[in-house]
Amino acid sequence: MNMDFIAIGDCTVDEFIKLEEAQVNCTIDSDECTISMKWGDKIPYEKSVLVPGVGNAANAAVSAARLGLSTGFISNVGGDRYGEEIVEVFEKEHVDTRYVRKNEGLGTNHDYVLWFNAERTILVKHEDYPYAMPESLEAPKWFYLSSAGRSESFHAEVAAWCAAHPETRLAFQPSTFEMSMGVEKLADLYRVTELVACNKEEAERILALGPTDVKELLAKMHALGPRMVLITDGPNGAYASDGTAVYQVPMYPDTKPPVDRTGAGDATTSTIVVALALGKPLDEALLWGPVNSMAVVQEIGAQKGLLTREGLEALLAKAPADYHVTTI
Repeated sequence: MNMDFIAIGDCTVDEFIKLEEAQVNCTIDSDECTISMKWGDKIPYEKSVLVPGVGNAANAAVSAARLGLSTGFISNVGGDRYGEEIVEVFEKEHVDTRYVRKNEGLGTNHDYVLWFNAERTILVKHEDYPYAMPESLEAPKWFYLSSAGRSESFHAEVAAWCAAHPETRLAFQPSTFEMSMGVEKLADLYRVTELVACNKEEAERILALGPTDVKELLAKMHALGPRMVLITDGPNGAYASDGTAVYQVPMYPDTKPPVDRTGAGDATTSTIVVALALGKPLDEALLWGPVNSMAVVQEIGAQKGLLTREGLEALLAKAPADYHVTTI
């Protein structure tokens, strides 16, 4: 049977380094902050934690599998022990790995996460893998594309594949590289996208705008071609539009103080896509995302806290009265 959900994109090993000593410096009237440590010194750290098999698309694949969808992953790993560990992680999570390509002679992507309080700064270096759509691929119900290498031609290939297979709906979460490509080079991809998702600052970057009202950002993102747009805005919650209505949902209240915010956005977006894949309307799907995001930040890494469908629905059932979708 064709799968419900196939994620497409890079995966990596995240090595968390929990810092003991650092300073965070923020600009007045700005959200821009820097982290600083003593130059040329020995910096103590509390602990390190190795988390294999993560990344935007990888996190989405695990999210979908835990929520009950038949799930696959199109990705690349190196011909090393980290690549083997990543495949093992996905197999344990019941993610089909037949399209995960092992590249002999190349290393596996390895990120270092400087973890201080509940926030993190990530040092990244991604290998230049030879991405290509699998030849024997059967059309899934949904693709979830994010951070799929650094190949413009591959993104064009995905766009052409989706245009030729309208039975497959595409969720697109642009990564830093994909945003840097610009909207013109990704025009064909945006036109075949069912749902595009990003945070408010990313939407402003994609559209080359300064600080802009969320409703205007939603409208301008729609103009690129996608049928639905999702924009998250930190403590202000998430906003979504289907072109006729604009919905807003608040953050789901934390059950305890966050431990690590890595993967919160991936959890929100992927869970909303899963709800859509299960036939939920956009406003109802919007309720699902912040619940899984809340659960993820209670654990180290982007996947440990991801919920099963039973766990998510239990939290939805006991949500406070003010946790509801508003049409704005």
